[in-house]
Amino acid sequence: MTISGRDQNNREWVESELRRRLEEAEETLRAIREGEVDALVMRNPQNEDEVFTLEGRTESYRDFMEAMDTGAAAFDGSGRLIYANKALAELLGQQEEGFAGIELVDLLSPADRDAVQALVEQARSARGTCEISTSIGDEERHILVSAAPLALGVNHGVAATFTDITHRIRAIAAQESERAAHAIIASANEAVIVCNLDGIVTHANAAVGGIASRDPIGLPFDDAFNITIAGTTGLMQGNDFLSLAMAGTPVQGLEAHAPNAPRIRDLLISAAPLKLGANIVGCVVAMVDLSQRKAAEKQQLLLMGELDHRVKNTLALVLSIAKRTASTEDTVQGFQAAFASRIQALAATHNLLAERSWKPVPLASIIRAELAPHILGSFERLVMHGPDYAVSPRAAIALGLVIHELATNAAKYGALSNAGGNVRIDIASSQDDATIHLRWKESGGPRVATPQRMGFGHTVITRSMKFSAGGDASISYPEDGVVCDIRLPLEDVVLSTD
Repeated sequence: MTISGRDQNNREWVESELRRRLEEAEETLRAIREGEVDALVMRNPQNEDEVFTLEGRTESYRDFMEAMDTGAAAFDGSGRLIYANKALAELLGQQEEGFAGIELVDLLSPADRDAVQALVEQARSARGTCEISTSIGDEERHILVSAAPLALGVNHGVAATFTDITHRIRAIAAQESERAAHAIIASANEAVIVCNLDGIVTHANAAVGGIASRDPIGLPFDDAFNITIAGTTGLMQGNDFLSLAMAGTPVQGLEAHAPNAPRIRDLLISAAPLKLGANIVGCVVAMVDLSQRKAAEKQQLLLMGELDHRVKNTLALVLSIAKRTASTEDTVQGFQAAFASRIQALAATHNLLAERSWKPVPLASIIRAELAPHILGSFERLVMHGPDYAVSPRAAIALGLVIHELATNAAKYGALSNAGGNVRIDIASSQDDATIHLRWKESGGPRVATPQRMGFGHTVITRSMKFSAGGDASISYPEDGVVCDIRLPLEDVVLSTD
């Protein structure tokens, strides 16, 4: 993903040197073809100057080509190879002595063979170039072929140079690879950091701004990012997992905390070696924001604690209902019926709360759920008047039990025991005592008298609402129908959104 400054300089020098040599070779060949020079001075491998005369002698021309370090070849007028120098033989992976008698095109792939033949054909009248590639052992080489007309005494042919541009092609590919790496890093949603072998940050994308309080480029990793690794008692720091990655061992899924980070403080860190070819030149570090997951974990713990609390309270309530019901019923059958109906009433309220994720439940929903078994869904016998309030979970459970007892008594002895009775519920707020008043009023049923013996139902009605200092309920027995006044604390009441 990254190329050091030294590699960059080397690459630029190689490109410049290739261009210089290519231009020098082409200019020399042009001067020879056009008769602008009579002799050339070339430096041999022993660092000695040699003079080559070019007075039309084929041998002198060949001597000159052999002194070139660029591959060169000459073709006759029919496109047949008549000479290739030593540099070309080496470029194509051939021994000089074994190169004679081999057609150049036989060393090329079909596609490259067609390209060179077409270039030679074109070069009889105008110069041209093409690029070819050939495999020398396990290495693929890229070669730039330039060809131009050549005078061979009274005949005409084609001169061609073959320049190895493999380094240039690789440098361009490396540039493209680096640009692609920059684009990938920049577009990543997670923070991505690249470090060299010294642990210095060389690349970082925009997402790093949520973790680092300053620009990390050029800083040691531990200076740029103040992080602690969870569960390591401070023994592991940034340089430690960087060292592991640079040694070739990827590190994945380390939970970390950045106490001084601008925004993102809970992190999941991974590090992997950065390879350039077969060599490790640094490492890549990815930091994933764990803030939402941590918040979800905290919320889950709170919900589990709340669930545990509610389950214990509900079990305690069920035990209390069982005990009180048993003390007021004379038979096992009577206990079973009364206990089952009260547990069903409790379950009905719990279902409403579960449907709303234990958020406030509308009063109307609670009242209808408790009355439904006694009026068989015929809600014409129920009249509700007043604002549409919703109550908290604790108030909903208590109110559900109270309404259940009132509905059960009305179905057995009161307004719901015949076909003509009905129940009216008036709802109003009172600023004097900061409560909401509910009045249950039965009418149209049998004449009512005060019970001689108060059962558990009366206890449920009068005690259930006292979960708060502002809650209360009282019941009276006028002849024309039972009346129950219920007070709910304002702190447990909100306006319904349903």
